[in-house]
Amino acid sequence: MRCSWKKLRYFLLAALIFLSSMIVGCEDNSGNLNEERSKVYVAVIAKSTTSTYWKSTFAGANAAGTEYNLELTFEGPENEEDYETQNEMIYAAIENGADAIVISAVDYNANAQAVEEAVATGVKVVVIDSDVNSDKVSCRISTDNYKAGQMVGEAVLAGNESILNVGIVNFDKNSENGQQREKGFRDYVADYEHVNIVASINVNSTIEDAKSETIRMLRENPQMNVLVTFNEWTSLGVGYAVEELSLANQTRVVAFDSNVISVGMLETGEVDALIVQNPYAMGYLGVESAWKLVNEEKLASTEMDTTTTLITRDNMFDPESQKVLFSFD
Repeated sequence: MRCSWKKLRYFLLAALIFLSSMIVGCEDNSGNLNEERSKVYVAVIAKSTTSTYWKSTFAGANAAGTEYNLELTFEGPENEEDYETQNEMIYAAIENGADAIVISAVDYNANAQAVEEAVATGVKVVVIDSDVNSDKVSCRISTDNYKAGQMVGEAVLAGNESILNVGIVNFDKNSENGQQREKGFRDYVADYEHVNIVASINVNSTIEDAKSETIRMLRENPQMNVLVTFNEWTSLGVGYAVEELSLANQTRVVAFDSNVISVGMLETGEVDALIVQNPYAMGYLGVESAWKLVNEEKLASTEMDTTTTLITRDNMFDPESQKVLFSFD
């Protein structure tokens, strides 16, 4: 009987140790989960991550993430036409428990279903820069793209040319912001009889494609003396095309966005004007708005326009212009 009691005591002691370890393990796991979920998680999904424009966007997003103590991720496909990879990133953010997604849509229509599926799971969605075809989005923050296109028209008409033969170099036709910029430009110059739109092309958002297609367009249309283009990559491609063909003195170029190279082109003459957006503000306001939505705080507005500035060689060295051109640096 004594032997049986001794064995029973060992059994009970072992069971107690086992149960204690299980309880501690559960408490640790619970604690870890609480730590993982103690911060609001916002996934920022851009069109890409490599350009100065998107790096500035991330800098703004990161500033808001730090201020509001958020868990923040920033990613995008390798090129600005890859909506399929962007959709995969949306689904991954849902799977990883994102509380909110801040997105610049590659494709106005093709990204819509993934966005709506995110909203259906309870994820708040904020659009920055480029819109998506969904009424489920909680907030939109971007350049007034139509107005920015009109600014391009204003810069084109500022020249002294008696006849303006224009070539348009736009990026992906499925991207809403590029289409709105082109529409704003076309509407602005429509009533001016001395403005002729000779050719219009859509290219991939890469320097190489924009450059080669611009060279081809210029060679096919030697009368062309104005080029307009609507994002950072196409601006660089157009500038390089003008440089290669030695057309800086004969061609007025109005382009978009700024980096060290495009500002250099503005100074040396390959580019005559830059329409400079405020991606830092888009990133900051996008993440800030996401935080407010998750915390059920009322937004001042569900649609916000960020500033856009026309920079030319005449004003590029003004202190305010320098702040706009080199805001990220």
